[in-house]
Amino acid sequence: MTIEPTERAAATQPHHLSALEQAAALRKGELSAVELVEHYVRRIDDLDGVLGAFVTVTADAALAQAAEADAALRDGDERPLLGVPTAVKDLAVTAGVRTTFGSPVYADYVPEVDDDSARLLRAAGTISLGKTATPEFGLPPYTEPAGRPPAVTPWDLGRLAGGSSGGAGAATAGGLVPFAHGTDGGGSIRIPAAACGLVGLKTSRGLVSRGPVGGDPLGMSVSGPLARTVADAAALLDALAVLVPGEPYPLLARPSSYLAATGEPPPRLRIGRYATPPVPGVVVDPACLAAYEDASRLLAGLGHEIVDDFDPGIEVGFLPAFEVLWAVLSHGHPVPPEAEPLLAPLTRWWRDRGAAVSGPEYMAATQAAIGVTRRVVAAQAAVDVVLTPMLAQLPRPVGWFTAGGDPGAGLRAAEGLHPVRRDLQHHGPARTEPAGELGERERRRGTAGVGAARGPGGRRRPPARAGRGAGGGSGLDRTNPADLVAPPSPGRKRRSAMMSSWPWSCPTARPRCSRPSART
Repeated sequence: MTIEPTERAAATQPHHLSALEQAAALRKGELSAVELVEHYVRRIDDLDGVLGAFVTVTADAALAQAAEADAALRDGDERPLLGVPTAVKDLAVTAGVRTTFGSPVYADYVPEVDDDSARLLRAAGTISLGKTATPEFGLPPYTEPAGRPPAVTPWDLGRLAGGSSGGAGAATAGGLVPFAHGTDGGGSIRIPAAACGLVGLKTSRGLVSRGPVGGDPLGMSVSGPLARTVADAAALLDALAVLVPGEPYPLLARPSSYLAATGEPPPRLRIGRYATPPVPGVVVDPACLAAYEDASRLLAGLGHEIVDDFDPGIEVGFLPAFEVLWAVLSHGHPVPPEAEPLLAPLTRWWRDRGAAVSGPEYMAATQAAIGVTRRVVAAQAAVDVVLTPMLAQLPRPVGWFTAGGDPGAGLRAAEGLHPVRRDLQHHGPARTEPAGELGERERRRGTAGVGAARGPGGRRRPPARAGRGAGGGSGLDRTNPADLVAPPSPGRKRRSAMMSSWPWSCPTARPRCSRPSART
């Protein structure tokens, strides 16, 4: 199969610009918001059938908002992101726009309220192009929703984009939006960022509101950005990190601007690093270790102190307690008994386990999670940054997790992909970013929290044409240049740098029948 770029002109196309560059072009009148939205809608029409990034495209609503943004720009509105397109993950409710939570049970559900993240993004002036794909209820670390194309990484169309923010990762890396909203309970932002060569940030608990209807008792699931640059991620976080009254875990200490903070050079940092997974028997792929070592050498060369064999404070014995919590959290979305057969086998497997958990068992698992949080935070107080591989393996081929038909076996396979997730999932923040981007930025100003692993195939940029990829799906024709995302600067390395993992996000809502078309 061939993916033909919509435009092949030598001049830079709008999707080659960062979100902040697009915002600047809008303010200068070099682009209009309507033109920008139209450009991205054309790219979605051309490429999303292969990337599997979107569940619902709200083109008409986006164009109407773009016209309003253009008028506001002419009137001198100075909101930094006014008129810049984005997308909202389909685990966040959106008023008047179908929200499926990745499940056929909610195929007809149209919420009456917005998730706070969707509301805040709109208030910041960004324009949502629709809802990005997620697996059912955000449970697995891959995005292959029933009845829809899988979300794949643009670096290799035969390999998965991760999950549960896989659609957001594919959309951002594929140039269908400049940045996107995601959610992360234990890897849902960071896994797709690793698989797609992006910057992904799991925010600290309480920094971004999960209201008014969502959340979980432990506050594991948070909203955060996926972007192609650190500055874009910071700008999107500025829009999201607005204190909302009633948040059960409010984080009151926050800078006035994350974007402004990216321009401040850090002091010499003490960086703890480790590459041994906390899951026994898991071996990290040599490519992941090579990028981890590259990042370590780069940071040491910049004058930072590297602490080898850092103990993150995690205990191997926490896995059973984590699985108890995950099983109970799988019940966060109400499912009528008559609709249970519509659920995916993995979802039913988790929910069956969750239904069998007693109150005392759940209390014990909750206490274990709180204990892990305290130990990890205490251990990491000895360093400024922790460096670790995000994934133990390269992104897996389409169908790799589900090929055997055994949900339990798929879970164990997932543990082999991202075994370091438990280190950082119960507190925050944690970030994935490309190693090459780290190097380029570091040579200008310093460092931040990263981990390390090589991107799919070691490619410098995603290809424009698709041949046969891993696992027999559409993949790379490695002889053709890219147009799915902005070409990197000359000499920039695009190997993925990665950090921790696992997904969950679950705003509570009840299904009702009022289904719009997939394109509104």
